[in-house]
Amino acid sequence: MNSIARRIDTTYLNNAVESYPSVLTKQEYRDYITNIQEEISSREDSVEGEEANAINPVKHTYADGLYIREIFMPRGEIVISKIHKIAHPFFLIKGKISVLSEDGEKLLQAPYYTITQAGTKRMLYTHTNAIVVTVHRTFETDLNKIEDEIIAKSFDELEVKI
Repeated sequence: MNSIARRIDTTYLNNAVESYPSVLTKQEYRDYITNIQEEISSREDSVEGEEANAINPVKHTYADGLYIREIFMPRGEIVISKIHKIAHPFFLIKGKISVLSEDGEKLLQAPYYTITQAGTKRMLYTHTNAIVVTVHRTFETDLNKIEDEIIAKSFDELEVKI
């Protein structure tokens, strides 16, 4: 079969531009990222909640058991994600970002996709304006209920759930 789809190589879509393995254990990374988040949150120029949502507009879309979250992140921003309870797709639609996670550091450039594993908490740096999309399985449309389903409040909560 000589279909054009068979001749197009799409393996680049889930390969990082650069990748460096972690030098920290899982627990060391979790302690490190928790301390960094506390330190950043205590700064006067730190933004969270509605102020962060104004800088990073989020588009919410729902489709037959799916919640799609599209986030715009401006260039030069450091973002620390929440702790994900459930594995789900992660797409970098536009831009170039560095991502630090338990697995190490990766430089990603759109188009890119991966699966975010349960227990993931990342720190991102946006080299350019970026658009990230995540997709979550849920029939909920209430954002607070969705967050309760997919986000852990702490790594301790996550360990109890898994």
